[in-house]
Parts: sequence; C-alpha cells; structure tokens
Amino acid sequence: MAKQTARTSIPNCPSVSVLQGATQAPVARFEIHYHQVLDPKGQILGPIPEFAKNSETLIGFYRNMFKTRAFDTKAIALQRRGQLGTYASCLGQEAVGTAIGSCMRKEDVLLPAYREYAAQFLRGVRMQDILLYWGGNETGMNFEIPRRDFPICIPIASQAPHAVGVGYAIRLRREQRVAVCVLGDGGTSKGDFYEAINAAGVWDLPIVFVVANNQWAISMPRNAQSRAETLAQKAIAAGIAGEQVDGNDVIALYERIEKALIKARNGHGPTLIEALTYRLSDHTTADDASRYRSESEVAQWWRADPLVRLRRYLSNQGNWSEKAEKELEFESQQEVERAVREYLDIPAQPAGSMFDHLYASLPESLEWQRRSAIQGGRQDD
Repeated sequence: MAKQTARTSIPNCPSVSVLQGATQAPVARFEIHYHQVLDPKGQILGPIPEFAKNSETLIGFYRNMFKTRAFDTKAIALQRRGQLGTYASCLGQEAVGTAIGSCMRKEDVLLPAYREYAAQFLRGVRMQDILLYWGGNETGMNFEIPRRDFPICIPIASQAPHAVGVGYAIRLRREQRVAVCVLGDGGTSKGDFYEAINAAGVWDLPIVFVVANNQWAISMPRNAQSRAETLAQKAIAAGIAGEQVDGNDVIALYERIEKALIKARNGHGPTLIEALTYRLSDHTTADDASRYRSESEVAQWWRADPLVRLRRYLSNQGNWSEKAEKELEFESQQEVERAVREYLDIPAQPAGSMFDHLYASLPESLEWQRRSAIQGGRQDD
C-alpha cells in the first residue's frame, strides 16, 4: 500500500509547507568561495585583474605596506623604552589594511579595530596621531582627516553595531557612501557581531564587514572558538554575501573589497569578507605569544609574508630593484623618525583630562576623583 502524506501549511507562511510522513528535500544550499591571485612565491595563479596590470598601483601598495611595517617596528621599540603605552602590532596584516584604504573613497567611513594602521595612513591619519593614541593622549584620535572615520576601537566587536548606525544614516540620506567595519576573528564570536550583520541584512545597508582572521584571539586559537568551517559562512545566517580571501594577497584583497564596495555603494547590500592572515607578533606588547603557539607555526606563516610576496612579483616583472628597496627603507625611516619627534615633543595631557569628556556635567561622585588626579594624590570626600 502506498505511503500516505499530508501537506500542512505553516501559519503566517503561506509559501512554506510541511510534508508529513515523507523525507524532506533540501530547501537551500550555500557555498563560500575562496579568492587568491598571488601565491606566496609571488606567482600569478590566473588572469590578473586589470588594475594590477599597472605597476605603479602595485608599487603604491608595496610602499604603504613597507612604511606601515617600519612604523610598527618603531612603535614597539618606543613601548619597550617606556615612551609609549601598550601597543597592538599589525605585523603580518599590512595587506589587509592597505587593500581597504586603497579601495575606499574619501567620503566613505572606516570603523577600525586596532591593527588597521595601513588603512588609516592611506585615509589621512598621521603616524604621530597613532603614537599619541597609544601614548595615552586621546587627541590622537581627533585627526584632522578623515573627520568622519571612527577612532580605534578596543572593545571587541562593539564597532559592528556602530557600523549599522552609520549604514542606516547613509541609507536615510540617500548617499552613495559605504561604512567599512574591520574586526578580528575573535570579534565574530561576539553577540555584537551577529546582531550587526543580521540588522545589516534585514535593512540592506551599505556596509562591508572585513574580518581579519589572524588565527588567534589573544591566546584562543581559531579552531577553539568556532566549529564553523569558515568565518565567512556566518554571513549566510544573516542573509548577506560572504566570501573568503587570502589576506596576505593584496591583489586579491583589493579586487574583492572593491567589488563589495561598489555593490554596497549602488544599493545592493552588505558583504562579509573573511581575510585569512596571521598575527606574526604578540597580541600586544603586554602579551607573550610564545607561551601558546609554536615556533614552527609562526615560521610557516612567515613564508606567506605579504610584503615578500608582492616584492617577489614586482621584481620578477622588472618593476622593483635593490636600489628601490634601499631608497624606500631610507625614506620610511625618515618619515617614521619625524613622526616620533613630533609625538615626543607634544606635552603629556594633565591627569585631570581623563574626566573631561565623560559627562556633560560631571557627577559629584567623580568630582573628588578629578580633584585628586589634578593634585597628584588621593583626596578624601
């Protein structure tokens, strides 16, 4: 006798039904695509994007990554000498920031985490601004340009809901601008992130989320914080586009981020891009990564260094030389040293300034703390 089935409609969902007593067919299928153009040996893997045929464009990418690394090295040295506070290195992640900063338009809005110096430099933030910030002077985030970009965000993933607010404002004003939110792999485990991508999808907002997956959330490895095969697939639950890119390949990054920006700018919604990269340094200068990861793992990722990769390609094409490398090294050192001198010449903010922008009118409970800070010692109520 044939098996009987019954079709029952789900209330309030007239287009969806349940087959009782029958095996269910798949209702949806998804794929996450991986993108890479330039391999670690500096070899092109397929058709080269049109923009990458311009050697000056690629040299511009390399120069920014190189200068960012020179700055990063100096910042760590300043911290070790007690001339800078705790600092978060971007060593190994320069391609991500460079691609983001190169793709964005002046009118777009960057919402960074705390390793996006390469993007910020291209957006007009000065090296001395970054040093001021990590030196404890909040005026470093009051940069002259770009005025609408957000400051460095230390709380994990809290910039993601902020990006939703920016994206919604852009949509209401009918502007052709995009909010670019950058966070790490650890940030994708936070509720802030899930709420943000869900809202961005529901409201079809002009946002590009870039996840710099550097494999470690401080001492928490990527495979211990999520069983998801990719972080890009988290976009599926939000109903937005998601893809994975080699985060040490600045050519592939530029190509995919630019495409996502154009899509968002033209009103076609948000995208989540997972950039696979690696934090070659400690989490911050207050960390010792050798306590939780092996030398062999770090050595493996050094072989995927984004600077070496692009330099090899440029050299193989006859567009870079040892002379050009030495000139860039000298130029970068000079620029970094000028920024350091300017930073060190700026007087430290008075201790009481930490209270200045907390409230429009400081509560009485904090007034005595402010007075104590100004006087340099504890003051009783």
